[in-house]
Amino acid sequence: MSSNNVFKTILVVQTIGLLIYTFIAYQIEGPDLFGVFINNIKSLNWSGQFNLDFLCYLTLSGFWIMWRNQFTTKSIILGAVAMVLGIVIFAPYLLWLTNKENGDLKRVLVGNR
Repeated sequence: MSSNNVFKTILVVQTIGLLIYTFIAYQIEGPDLFGVFINNIKSLNWSGQFNLDFLCYLTLSGFWIMWRNQFTTKSIILGAVAMVLGIVIFAPYLLWLTNKENGDLKRVLVGNR
């Protein structure tokens, strides 16, 4: 299996796995994700530290999407959505980019720069 196929498989597995996990968590906990997320950060414990670190990754990935696409309106919207929905948006986006750029990871990372 080529490295691109391994990468694509990981992206698909992450997306499906997280969608299933999200569905189960929603059934058990309800829709109050942001309240729990923010309260964990405010608690100043390891759970909060992890959430703050994760928030930094989400923000970075969203801004990377915007930067890669030269801050077009579509990229700003997609980046903002990715900041909230995380890998559920980011992994399919990377999968789409990898296919669009024929596996050229330099083009995937920097686009038309």
